[in-house]
This record gives sequence, C-alpha cells and structure tokens, in this order.
Amino acid sequence: MARINLLPWRENLRKQRQREFGAMIAGALLFTLLLGFYVHLHIAGMIDHQKARNGFIKREIAEMDRKIKEIKDLERTKAKLLARINVIQQLQGSRPEVVHLFDELVLRTPEGSYLTDVKQKARLVTINGRAQSNARVSSYMRNIDVSEWLHNPSLQVIENKDKTGTGFSHFTMAVGQINKNAASGGAK
Repeated sequence: MARINLLPWRENLRKQRQREFGAMIAGALLFTLLLGFYVHLHIAGMIDHQKARNGFIKREIAEMDRKIKEIKDLERTKAKLLARINVIQQLQGSRPEVVHLFDELVLRTPEGSYLTDVKQKARLVTINGRAQSNARVSSYMRNIDVSEWLHNPSLQVIENKDKTGTGFSHFTMAVGQINKNAASGGAK
C-alpha cells in the first residue's frame, strides 16, 4: 500500500479557510465601519437639522418678544392717551360750571360783605370774606342754600369785628358745588 501524506493538503486548506475567514472578518469590519460612518453622518445631519430648527424657533421667539414689547408700549401709550382724553372731557364738561360758580358767588353775596379768597378742591369751594356783621354771613349762607349750583354751606371760622379791629367780621365757609351734568345724566 502506498502511503499518501494528506498533511500539506490539509495545511493548505486550513490556510485557505483562514484567509477566507480573515477576508470575511475584514469585509464585516469594513461593512461595520461603513455602516457606523453612515449612521454617524445620518445622526449628525439630523442634529444639524434640529439645530437649524431650534435657531429658527429662537429667532421667531425673539421676533414675537419684540412685537409683544411693542404692543405693551402701545397699550401704555393708549392708556395715557385715554387718561388725557378723559381729563379733557371732564374739563370740557366742567367749563360752564366755573362760570356758574362765579355767577352764583356774585349773585348770592349780600350787600355789606365781600369775598377775599375763593379756593376750589374737587367739588368743595372754600370761601374767605369780610362782612359788616354776623347777620350778613347768615344771610349769605341762606342765599347759598337756595342756589341751583351751590349747596350745604358750612361756616368754618368767624371772627367778630371787635376781635379783628377792622370793623368787619372775617369768615371762612365751605360750600359744595352741584354737578348739573352728573345729575341730568351728562346731558347738556
């Protein structure tokens, strides 16, 4: 029988299988690297896209904040203008009241007395004056009671002519002013 040595053939087959295995490992490794690179590029692209979207949203938010600030400024300006309009309307509405106030003060002042100072704060008028007697001050208060434009006279101070040394009694009176426009519902 002849002896055949199969070892070199097996050795060659093993080397060939190792080369094939190495090539498959290298191919799998290359495929894995390529797949990882592709996944990395894809995720980096998604991140860049999301950053671009976030930047757009931030710009839009900044624009909206600017518009909101403008709106708030406009609302403040509007409120100031409305307040001015209200003041002007009140002044326009009370303009004839001043004429009536002075007219009533002149008409209701009795003979023998005169006014030295008139001050108004809101609807309250403070009158300082001189009178020949206390009876003239009482008469003045009664005249104010029947007035259409003045009401509730209240004597705050009266100094007799003996104490003043001027021959006149000095008096201070508070009087309420009637708002005809408010009483009639604002009709003129």
